[in-house]
Amino acid sequence: MDIQTLLLLLCIGLLAGIASGFVGIGGGIIIVPALVFGLGLNQHMAQGTSLAMMIPPIGILSVMSYYKAGQIQLEYAGILALTFVLGAWMGSKWTLRINPSVVRLIFGLFMLFAAGRLILRSWNDLNP
Repeated sequence: MDIQTLLLLLCIGLLAGIASGFVGIGGGIIIVPALVFGLGLNQHMAQGTSLAMMIPPIGILSVMSYYKAGQIQLEYAGILALTFVLGAWMGSKWTLRINPSVVRLIFGLFMLFAAGRLILRSWNDLNP
């Protein structure tokens, strides 16, 4: 790995970590596009790499901060964690059977939909 790739990975990881701690996003929204467009990985490789990096650190420090502030619903988190394991396994099986360009298109459309909903809800909240 060359120094430029290392620095880019450090920046991507830091940005994703900040975004994750700040608004609860990271892996899919930041890391996957950064790996595809910044480092030239294909969609499947970017998704697999993003999932692999989340296994060890999955936000332990930010979780501790939210827990200390009483801002975690542990029952919900437990159920989500269990079903996330099954869903991630199923999703990985499905996506590996689909052309990476189609997966990237689906991913982009999902991000547009999510962004549109967030923008509209925020706009309505700010302009009652």
